Amino acid sequence: NFSSMLVWNPETLFRLRAAVGPKVGLNLDPSHLFWMGADPIAAARALGGAIHHVHGKDARIERGPADVNGLLETKPVEDTANRAWNYVAVGAGHDLQWWKAFFSVVRMMGYDGWVSLEMEDLTMSVEAGIQSSVDALKQTISR
Repeated sequence: NFSSMLVWNPETLFRLRAAVGPKVGLNLDPSHLFWMGADPIAAARALGGAIHHVHGKDARIERGPADVNGLLETKPVEDTANRAWNYVAVGAGHDLQWWKAFFSVVRMMGYDGWVSLEMEDLTMSVEAGIQSSVDALKQTISR
């Protein structure tokens, strides 16, 4: 039901900002844009100063199930083997070169705040996912 969903992409954020002003910003979570079929780097460029928070969170499109059924996914997140996409540790969905470009553009657009790691990779232990993601983020976020 989309009637309760107000903001889910840059276009809808800018509609809200037009109504209430620039105090409202977006949490740029690339993982959500991946499974929606959008390009988070292009979204970051479009958002500019409207980026108020950034997640370090990856998603992998699972070729095969996604090619047959598309990206709208209703299977439980625990059913990783049969889903069209899964949240994965940073670097397990998109390579480190992609993440370097993403953080470079986010910085270029004026965001210089924290990157929040959200680990929801059910294909590995929480500890392994956090360590893998932290290692990837350290290699891709310029200081």
